[in-house]
Amino acid sequence: MTRFAWLSIGAAVLTIGLKAAAYLLTGSVGLLSDALESLVNLVAAIGALLALTVSEKAPDEEHAYGHSKAEYFASTLEGTLVLFAAVAIVFTAVPRLVHPVPIEKVGVGIVVSIVATLVNLLVGRRLLRAGREHRSITLEADGKHLMTDVWTSAGVVLGIAAVEVTGWTRLDPIIGLAVAVNIVWTGIQLVRRSMLGLLDTALPLEERQAIEAILARYRRDEGIATHALRTREAGARRFVSVHVLVPGDWTVHHGHRLLESIENDIRATLPNATVFTHLESLEDPASFADTALDRAAAGEV
Repeated sequence: MTRFAWLSIGAAVLTIGLKAAAYLLTGSVGLLSDALESLVNLVAAIGALLALTVSEKAPDEEHAYGHSKAEYFASTLEGTLVLFAAVAIVFTAVPRLVHPVPIEKVGVGIVVSIVATLVNLLVGRRLLRAGREHRSITLEADGKHLMTDVWTSAGVVLGIAAVEVTGWTRLDPIIGLAVAVNIVWTGIQLVRRSMLGLLDTALPLEERQAIEAILARYRRDEGIATHALRTREAGARRFVSVHVLVPGDWTVHHGHRLLESIENDIRATLPNATVFTHLESLEDPASFADTALDRAAAGEV
């Protein structure tokens, strides 16, 4: 997946150059805010490259569950940098709101900005598609950030055109402040999702329902029971654990083959899933004493 991070880095470098040129030509605060967000894109893309490099490492003795949580650090970094960019835009826009400055060479600036926007649009859509294909929160965050940049740039270009038509120069810093608000929302969403990932939040509802459907089929067809289903995700990986209760007179081999079948079906439905099953007897009361999320904390032994 690191090739997509390199694509994002290349796009960020190109758009920074284009948007900085547009700002220098026009003196527009809106275009400056746009260029600052692209600078954030570059730093975030570099962080994404480092995180993806780590996350793709195979499990080892010290990290038996893999390194996929490294992706959350990249998306947290990106969200935080987005918030800093919003603050920088506010500090730039407010003085211009009080003391308006005319915009120059509007036509050239708009053309340059449109070119940069098209670059972000193409790369952002590719990153979003790759994020969905590889279940990568880092690529998805980077793609969403670029698409936010696209809409931001579109608003800035329309605003600058409106300034040219109306002659109301304060409209430029007002647009810059609107951009800052939009960026803040994006940053908060990125940080929130990253924090939930680090807190081992359960899989999305539709994925948990898919697992439940598989277990319900086995309960109906095999006469077994299940409980203590627990799920979490770490970057591109999913983790599922469940207790499977079977008749006590089953052989170990019979029970093991059933668990293998259940695990295979879950992995087929949820790619990149690591599945843990625990075999128990339906006739043993102890089998029903471990349904709590934390058996030790509940005082069950």
